[in-house]
Amino acid sequence: MSLAQVHYTSAAPGDEGTAGRFTAVGPGVSGALLAEIEPLLRHELPDGVADHPSDGELRSLPQSFTYAALSDGSRLVSRSAPVRDTAGGAGPGVRFHAHAVHLPPGVPLPGDRLPVEAWRSPHWVAVTPGGAIPDPLTLPPGPTAVSEGLDDFAVSRGPWLAAVLADLRRASEPTEPGGRPVVLVERQCADVARWLGLASVTLPRESAERLTFTTYTRRPGSSAARVVGVLPEDAEAARAAGLRVHVCAGQPPSAGGRDDAWAATAARVWRSRSPELFREARELPGEPFAAGPLAVTALCAGISLGPDERAAAAGWAADRPYALDAKRTGQLVEALTSPGIDDRTGPEFDAVGRLFGALEGRCPAAVTAPLAAMLVTEAVRGGNGSLELPRRDAFVGPEGAAVAERLAPEILTELSDTAGTRSVARTVQLLRVARLLGVDGTDALPEVVDRLAPALLTEAAAEGGTATPDFAPALLELLDEQFEVRTALLGALDRIAPQDPGAVARFLERVALPFTGTQALPHLRMCAEVPGAMATLGGDRAAVWHRVLRAAGLSPFAEPLVLRTAVGLVWEDRAPTVEEARLLLDAATSDSHRVAGTWARLVDAALGAPAAAPSATGTPVGPSAASTDEAAALAHDLLRGFPGEIGGRERAGLLLLDLVRELRTGAPEPGWAETVRTLCAQAEPVEPALRERAHAALVERLLAPDRPGAELYDFVHGDDTELIAAYDRTARTETVRTRLRTQPAYAADCFTVWTTHPHAGRTWPPVAAALLDEVLRPAVRAMSAEDVAEVEATVGRTGSSGRAEAFRTWNRSSTLGRLGRRIAGRVRRG
Repeated sequence: MSLAQVHYTSAAPGDEGTAGRFTAVGPGVSGALLAEIEPLLRHELPDGVADHPSDGELRSLPQSFTYAALSDGSRLVSRSAPVRDTAGGAGPGVRFHAHAVHLPPGVPLPGDRLPVEAWRSPHWVAVTPGGAIPDPLTLPPGPTAVSEGLDDFAVSRGPWLAAVLADLRRASEPTEPGGRPVVLVERQCADVARWLGLASVTLPRESAERLTFTTYTRRPGSSAARVVGVLPEDAEAARAAGLRVHVCAGQPPSAGGRDDAWAATAARVWRSRSPELFREARELPGEPFAAGPLAVTALCAGISLGPDERAAAAGWAADRPYALDAKRTGQLVEALTSPGIDDRTGPEFDAVGRLFGALEGRCPAAVTAPLAAMLVTEAVRGGNGSLELPRRDAFVGPEGAAVAERLAPEILTELSDTAGTRSVARTVQLLRVARLLGVDGTDALPEVVDRLAPALLTEAAAEGGTATPDFAPALLELLDEQFEVRTALLGALDRIAPQDPGAVARFLERVALPFTGTQALPHLRMCAEVPGAMATLGGDRAAVWHRVLRAAGLSPFAEPLVLRTAVGLVWEDRAPTVEEARLLLDAATSDSHRVAGTWARLVDAALGAPAAAPSATGTPVGPSAASTDEAAALAHDLLRGFPGEIGGRERAGLLLLDLVRELRTGAPEPGWAETVRTLCAQAEPVEPALRERAHAALVERLLAPDRPGAELYDFVHGDDTELIAAYDRTARTETVRTRLRTQPAYAADCFTVWTTHPHAGRTWPPVAAALLDEVLRPAVRAMSAEDVAEVEATVGRTGSSGRAEAFRTWNRSSTLGRLGRRIAGRVRRG
């Protein structure tokens, strides 16, 4: 069909207020469309154009070749070119003429050509014709002008290719027109057309057809085209408008498009002068702009690619192992494993590993052997611990022998190196590769495992959290593959478990090691048992301890170290209670505790026991009373059971507890107060509860009626502020007050004690005077007359007549004081 053509020319001299006028309009182009078309056809000349240019200068002026989408779904292809003004006059000697072809909606271009192919058609005219002219979109047969020389142009624009192609691809996406255009800066607008020619070959057909453009404009910010060309002098204005600008007419960029694997691959294809590969790549399955198909096609054609593009090719082929025939599969493997490549990356090796897994068993071993060799070489030399290694049977034959001969010395040297720090993943990888290649590492295995076992705990703890450590999958595969490594490693972990059982237990919660075989492994079994025991038995640590100890399968008498492991698991961050410590002490002999080192936990339990409330009878009261007595008894047994192990402040603390026991239940050696002071000094820093317990036991005994007078005398004259303060507190307890009120003999004894030493230092006299007035006096007031008389008589019998008279005077002053207060009160009321 014949397409409507439109001609438009700039205004003639004297046409004020107009930019131009239509000189010819073909049928079917409405006035509304002409209003939309007119801005697309206007042509603004560059600055500095001569008034009367020569023919050469006129030919060098830019022409704008435009492909635009109109609002009704139709399209417009046009060329606006400068022409000489033949009308004369005083104005400039250059005008422009626009020749356009209107394509109705749904009507393809003649010959099913792309718009850019009509760029240099000989049918474009620069004057309004007097009659019918050929359709400029009907091109002569054969290659069009735009296709000629594209290879040379692409090579000349090599530094910009990837970045420009990436942006042209994004500009061709099926989004609404009117977005911000991509700006191509070239000295010649013909080169902008060549960029569009590159895009028409590189992009799929439907994408290229969406790429509206104009090869030249002075106002890129207001253009509705997706791609616009500008001259270098207008580049800064494009940048100021916030557009994506590619200056392809100056200094080559340092980088661009490297993060787009498809664009980088397309650029390499163009630089290799192989545009036919784009058509071949589009025949392969995959997304239109996936890098994989194009990268595979390029590699099979012998084109060198970068690591990201090679990774894309390997990943695509791994996902579609049946998409390539045997020939192309071999070409791809050969390209990926080329010995000349020295920039391989971790992601590329991972993709190659997936490709090997996909091809293994589907292709002959001769095809996959280079992949396997490359993977194990990288595992040894590159330190890539995340690689999925091939199976052992991938290295049968001469290829495997060659790889083993090359890598075996390196593997053994690194495994035997004890000076450096090697990660768990690295050690696991080396051990797996050694087995894969049949390298005998038996001699180095014990030392390797002894370094690997603690490293497992350290790295797992460093990662933190409760998730599985990164090295766990490879480690479990290693243990599954190599029985001798599993046996040695589990044995090493079992040996170090008593040193830090909590760390081993936390590790086993995150990594389920396979130790269900015939190995004894008592400590590992205990570490694995404790989480379930804690969850089932809750806070009953004694029950948890029994269950964990049973999991060992060994008696602590036969293997004392199971005591250490069990105690470390159950009481990792705390000391046992006194009751729990007694359970532990009775569960094994002192020799077992001595070997296990658990006697120190028992000492901590005794020294850390809470204090009990004091009483006047020598018996502790309150909720901690039982534990106090048990702590003292435990201390006594520990001193007997571990005389050579306990020393220093711990021994002094236990002796202090043992003295508490004797003060409450027996007859300790003389010099109680001095012994307490000495032992407290030796036990510094002494636990506050222990100090309180010792002081309480001493003063309780000194407040008892049967205390030796010598001990009381030493206590009073020792002038120890803390001890006397403890005495004062205990004497004010309700237990002592009750005894004072109900036992006249006890009251008489306290009166004698509190009045006998008026000059014993500076601390005792005021305390004794306060006790007389604030504790004893209220008790005597509450007595009957008979009981008061008995107190007076007892004071006289145990002391002297003078002491009895002193009591009467003290008591009389109290009575007179009460009487005087009563009289004063009556007077006030009267």
